[in-house]
Amino acid sequence: MTVKDKAVTDMESDSPEPLAQSASPQPVLVFDGGCLFCRHFAELSELRSGIPGLQIRDGRADQALREQLERRGYRLRDGAMVLDGEQILHGAEAIAWLCRRMTPSAALLHLLAPLLADSRRARVMYPLLLVARRLALSLRGLPLDPATALAARR
Repeated sequence: MTVKDKAVTDMESDSPEPLAQSASPQPVLVFDGGCLFCRHFAELSELRSGIPGLQIRDGRADQALREQLERRGYRLRDGAMVLDGEQILHGAEAIAWLCRRMTPSAALLHLLAPLLADSRRARVMYPLLLVARRLALSLRGLPLDPATALAARR
């Protein structure tokens, strides 16, 4: 199953409660599918990280999930998110959470996992990842914030 094929269930309501009520026992990584770096990391994390049951969601494509997270104060433009039960980790904390749990088999993950597993180091390094994301989106002509692009079309 590809990243695009994955769908979030029970996320259609306008209230924030369904996000917590539909909390999956498996962790969910919400990433920006428009960013090639983010997509590659997400796919490697799902396929080769060794985190049991890790699911990934393209937050750029999954408008309902993205809007629910935004209503709770979590914006995709500010970084990836991990939904772990009812807990939402954002940005550097999300990446550190993933990296602490990985048993990577991919070369890129072998490099990144130990580097970003420490929360303090992840907070220092995460802005560099956001710059790479901004560059990747710019090269593809995509807006940094998918919500802004959606509002502009309305």
